[in-house]
Amino acid sequence: MIERVTPELYAEYDAFIAAHPKGHFMQTREWGVHKDSWTWEGLICRDENGKIKGSLGLLIRKMPMMPWSLMYSARGPVWDEGDYATLRELISGARELAKKYKAYCLKLDPDVPSSDTALRDELVSQGFTPPPDTKNFESVQPRYVFRLYLQGRSEEEIFDSFESKTRYNLRLARKKGVEVRLCGKELLPEFCRIMNETGARDDFIVRNEAYFASMLDNLGENARLYMAFYEGAPIAGTIAIHFGDKVWYLYGASSNAHRNVMPNYLLQWEMIRWSIETGCRVYDFRGVSGDTSPENPLYGLYRFKKGFNGEFTEFLGEFELTFRPGAAKIVALAKKARHIAGKITGR
Repeated sequence: MIERVTPELYAEYDAFIAAHPKGHFMQTREWGVHKDSWTWEGLICRDENGKIKGSLGLLIRKMPMMPWSLMYSARGPVWDEGDYATLRELISGARELAKKYKAYCLKLDPDVPSSDTALRDELVSQGFTPPPDTKNFESVQPRYVFRLYLQGRSEEEIFDSFESKTRYNLRLARKKGVEVRLCGKELLPEFCRIMNETGARDDFIVRNEAYFASMLDNLGENARLYMAFYEGAPIAGTIAIHFGDKVWYLYGASSNAHRNVMPNYLLQWEMIRWSIETGCRVYDFRGVSGDTSPENPLYGLYRFKKGFNGEFTEFLGEFELTFRPGAAKIVALAKKARHIAGKITGR
């Protein structure tokens, strides 16, 4: 039986996700509250003893000027790999929920490595379209990440496992006097200023200050803003999320000035230390390109994260289940038109 998560089930739902190896902060209610332009729904499935055996957190958003909605499950569902009966129940529940919201499709990108071809086949058998063979950041969540596994290793052992150049840059940052501080929302204007500088340099769209403030408010102690200072001035910053047995490096920004004192290395180390202090199993560096050739413009990001000696991980990718093919075609045409209009106007 599938149940929708109601307020009286919130605590049980949260506890299940936090304890599960596939638990992810983007499956939580708090993340749904933070994403205030979306509607959050949660589904759970129980075993014969009444315990939750699977869950699916969904973000639902009505398309502009259209009667249809998009359903999206970031890094969902949360369930035991190989338990396809539970997976089918959760997808069945999503199909029913899609009727209420007039959803034209469901997108999901499970926290499952690409080597799990059996799951890929199962999702295809349920009507999902598998993702194209992409290498960069074409989907909502990154398909390629570095993950550092921490269990059973001391802080010293983890530090010593980094590549020699990474260890050198960490020591250099300390020698030059870079200081990393855990900061509150009062430093968000500085973080956003540096983030805008980073976006202009690396050509990506940045979030506004209100978005980051909402994240820190709604995720509470699970979200941290770190800032790196040099000669008393902030020169770089990161936002990290802790949930269950993982910490994720979510956002990073660095000034064009003083990059030679290597603040980003020290910021990563402090987030890794937070992972160790909280007894986490995984520190997730998040996205890199799957094209690891030195000619790729994104190779520098790959090289930086690789230096911390994490495990290069490819996920299965973003699958799509279409409920209303006609609506899906109209939405796709509208997106294409907006993209072309954006190019013409320079937006």
